Amino acid sequence: MKRTWIYNATIVNEGLKFAGSVVVEDDTICEVLQGEVRPSVPCDAEIDARGCYLIPGVIDDHVHFRDPGLTHKADMASETAAAAAGGVTSFMDMPNCNPQTTTLEALENKFADAANKCIVNYSFYFGATNNNTELLQQLDKKHVCGVKLFMGASTGNMLVDRIESLRKIFSEAGMLIAAHCEDQTIIRWNTELVKSKYGEEDVDILFHPRIRSEEACWRSSSLAVQLAKETGARLHILHVSTARELELFEDKPISEKKITSEACVSHLMFCDEDYKTLGARIKCNPSIKTKNDRDMLRRALATNRIDVIGTDHAPHLLKEKEGGALKAVSGMPSLQFSLVSIMELVHEGVLTVEQLVQKMCHAPAELFQIEKRGYIRPGYKADLVLVNPDSEWEVTSDCVLSKCGWSPMEGRRFHAKVEKTFVNGTLVYSDGKVDTLHRGEPLAFNR
Repeated sequence: MKRTWIYNATIVNEGLKFAGSVVVEDDTICEVLQGEVRPSVPCDAEIDARGCYLIPGVIDDHVHFRDPGLTHKADMASETAAAAAGGVTSFMDMPNCNPQTTTLEALENKFADAANKCIVNYSFYFGATNNNTELLQQLDKKHVCGVKLFMGASTGNMLVDRIESLRKIFSEAGMLIAAHCEDQTIIRWNTELVKSKYGEEDVDILFHPRIRSEEACWRSSSLAVQLAKETGARLHILHVSTARELELFEDKPISEKKITSEACVSHLMFCDEDYKTLGARIKCNPSIKTKNDRDMLRRALATNRIDVIGTDHAPHLLKEKEGGALKAVSGMPSLQFSLVSIMELVHEGVLTVEQLVQKMCHAPAELFQIEKRGYIRPGYKADLVLVNPDSEWEVTSDCVLSKCGWSPMEGRRFHAKVEKTFVNGTLVYSDGKVDTLHRGEPLAFNR
């Protein structure tokens, strides 16, 4: 049994920040010690964490790793290397790959592939369609993180736009429904209006938030909330992008509600003014909207109206991002720099580091009922991150580990830096290097 002592740390956990240390035995946290108390039993390895926060590993509830079928731009190996470098120790991957994860066979194949490729821990959503609701009751609730529902544009046949299908999914899912909410009728109408006025082929990227508008988000999100209330479903609305949508959520702890929300790094860090400099690099769905929307989402982080922070990490090659509001593909890589991005909001006083840990580590674990992860507690898996809050650096293209090879954060300076990442007790990232031989574990859920 290997014992590792991480000492001289500032531990941030469960609303507290204190000087202390953690002892890890193999893959499990053994002791959490306050002050300068030494372990009761000698350790094989000692790591000096002076100057660093020690936090639980980040759990990202929303990524697109493009694997299988779209691996020219990302795959499980490359994106979990980026995750490790960014302090993300667990992820939940979306079903719109090729083949789509809309059959039990495709889901099983994805788990099998992950066991051979993933450096960090993993789970996968099952994709709901208009025609596969009979499979929902067959899902293993202890290993499948949730059901993904596209109530807006998506790839292939994954747009669920029949009200009878929606009611059936909400009634029969039997587990958390993670919903992408944009009203396709409004988007289609806005698209035709813009094309008729400004051109048929493409229009400036500045029109993207007009096409995928506040109203499109509100109409779909409010319908999802209505269906959840009518059926008693467990609903989680992904990537909330407007201030108006915040009215749909209650400022109560996760344990007291069945309708929860996610804000993404992209909508917290950018606003429509950034289209002028970054163009289609920040084109995503839902669109990045006004500065007021961004600022209201940021303020909501200090409340329980926004429950978790995810990324919607969605890599594309830069050549696929060429064009404007109609031609450039939507999505951007953000996983590797998610923790340091939100640490920047801590630096600016938007939220506290304790609130960051709540939204990125504790809340995803509670929301999805993840077994023994998301907290620094004895008996929990040793998914841990050392982040230096006072180590200024600049993102350059050569440090980007995502297979697509770029980041909208290039050129941005951050005040915090991830120094080390532990997954199941193993040091998988340190001194700028990732242990690509390590393999994570499938997440288990207490359901």
